[in-house]
Amino acid sequence: MTSQYNDPSIAAKIPEEYVDRTQERYESMPAFVRFLLLAMSGAGALLAVVYIFGIIPLLDVTYYFLLMAMYLPVAFLLLPAHKREFRAGWLSYLPAMAIFGLTLLMAYQGRNLVFQTWVPVGEPWQLWVAAAIFVLILDTARRSGGMIFLTIVLILGLYPIYAEYMPGMLWGPPTTLARTIAFNVYSGDAMLGIVTRVVAETIIGFLILAALLVATGAADFFLKLAMAMMGRARGGPAKVSVLASGFFGSLSGSIFGNVVSTGSVTIPSMKKAGFPGHYAGALEACASTGGMLMPPVMGAVAFIMADFTNTEYGVIVIAAIIPSALYFFGLYVHVHGYASRNNIQGMDQEDLPKLRDTLLEGWPFIIVLGFLVYALVVLRLERLAPFYASALLMILTTFKKELRISPRKVPGVIFQIGKMLSQTMGLLLPTAFILGGLMATGVAPVIASELVRMGGGSVVIVLAIGVGVCIIFGMLGMIVAAYLMLALTLAPALEQMAGLNTLAIHLFIAYYATLAAITPPVALAAFLASRISDSDPIRTSMHAARLGIVLYFIPIFFLFEPALIFQGPLHLTAIWLTMNIIAIVLIAGGSEGYLFKYGRVRAWARTVLIIGGLLIGFPEAITTLIGFAMVTLTLLLKPWAQLPETYLSRTGSETQSAKPQVQVNHG
Repeated sequence: MTSQYNDPSIAAKIPEEYVDRTQERYESMPAFVRFLLLAMSGAGALLAVVYIFGIIPLLDVTYYFLLMAMYLPVAFLLLPAHKREFRAGWLSYLPAMAIFGLTLLMAYQGRNLVFQTWVPVGEPWQLWVAAAIFVLILDTARRSGGMIFLTIVLILGLYPIYAEYMPGMLWGPPTTLARTIAFNVYSGDAMLGIVTRVVAETIIGFLILAALLVATGAADFFLKLAMAMMGRARGGPAKVSVLASGFFGSLSGSIFGNVVSTGSVTIPSMKKAGFPGHYAGALEACASTGGMLMPPVMGAVAFIMADFTNTEYGVIVIAAIIPSALYFFGLYVHVHGYASRNNIQGMDQEDLPKLRDTLLEGWPFIIVLGFLVYALVVLRLERLAPFYASALLMILTTFKKELRISPRKVPGVIFQIGKMLSQTMGLLLPTAFILGGLMATGVAPVIASELVRMGGGSVVIVLAIGVGVCIIFGMLGMIVAAYLMLALTLAPALEQMAGLNTLAIHLFIAYYATLAAITPPVALAAFLASRISDSDPIRTSMHAARLGIVLYFIPIFFLFEPALIFQGPLHLTAIWLTMNIIAIVLIAGGSEGYLFKYGRVRAWARTVLIIGGLLIGFPEAITTLIGFAMVTLTLLLKPWAQLPETYLSRTGSETQSAKPQVQVNHG
């Protein structure tokens, strides 16, 4: 996977909005602009090191605005102002210069802001500064997230202006446009609050590490490792997709970037092996979505959750181990069942890298990721861990000539850091306005209380409301926005009415917001994968929802049994982990029509396996016993439950009689 798009025919199928043209825009810029862009990117990374390690004392506000001054202009230069702006023009240069000057001004005024000698609504020019920054950051929302994202940010960010006209629990005290904008830009409850703090103090280190990993060839190593480990297994290319997307998801930080990057290699391989296009696309969408949940480096929501709940990030990493492992285990069992039912074999050994050679080639990456886990979980160096890991990576790669970052690679690394940080800021900073809109009116606690009242004491009703909001916002690609809204409203309601574990509630919200990427009717990850796999989007999304079924019920299970996220006694963790492993085997067997060590099953038995599996996995003794009774009785009725091996599935692919030859680009 040396190139993001190895096959031109695949690149042509990817929708324009998902094609990364930042490199082309960068190379088309004049030399002095490229130099400035790299200088700002490098200066931002150096600034982060200086601030986070306390080398030079800086006020938080001053540091935040300086970091914005380094990376927001880069966002304007790399992200097009409109679809026809293939090269940066004045519609990109002018806002880049404007945001650079305005954020530098605010960095200079940082001390006055902190000590309140700067009065945000005192002078007209101060309001104009706030308004200009507000509008420019909204433009980064449009460029990075599209018009729907911009619309949602505007509606919720300006909510205080029309809150007095809203009914019931949505009512808020009247305020002015000037005060609303000033609050959004200058307040610690909005743009200078949790979102910016997480980006500037935590995420930046992990993005720098990700850029270094990509530059040293980690993405290619993890793909080769997945192929060496899973390539020969039954349905090998699909199992490679599951493993590789899980590895790569932690590096990319984006579900859609993961689909495009790994899917451009794995989807054609799956199709050549005998998997139909809709299945290949659905599996890649599910695996890429799961990459955002895979410890140790999870998506932006995990970092925001740690700050929001005042929980150490290492605790969240530990909490996510079992749910993410169960999710990928579910994908694996689905693939194994489909491959067994359709006799899809693995790849030929000569087409695969050797595991020993692969490990010898990429051992520095294994050590670095192992150290990162140790630093996060044991040493609890949340902000410092990625910087130490980056330094360790630089040292270890000097022993491997092919991995070493030579002087000619340095500009590319700095460019990747600037690209990742600028696009992250462009997507996350606008969500701070959503937080500001809700905080300025004080409606969040009122909504929480009203949810309790509407639920009438029923947790199920309140959960259903929250799940609906998660999926709607997640369908729009607004995972962070969905989390922030529900963390302010739904989480307090669930704690108040049911006394559920705080971390379990917040993980539940994050998982269901992520789930929307594979949930019809607007499953964006599945739709994108369907373009690469040449399959029907709706059919692909329906299969993605089926394959990713674990992600639908595991959050509910750990919500009612926190031991599944290591928030309870270890003996309960062991018991319910075992029950859920059994449940996943049964559910995947029913879903695919092939039960491990049992064989093909008839339609009525498939339904019983799925229902029985859900009952077994639910953390409650009576339902578990009922589930075991249902499944045991069904399996004992073997002559009526089992299909003969000669039966051809009329709903899936035809049985593969010959072993396909797969040609895979190892990079």
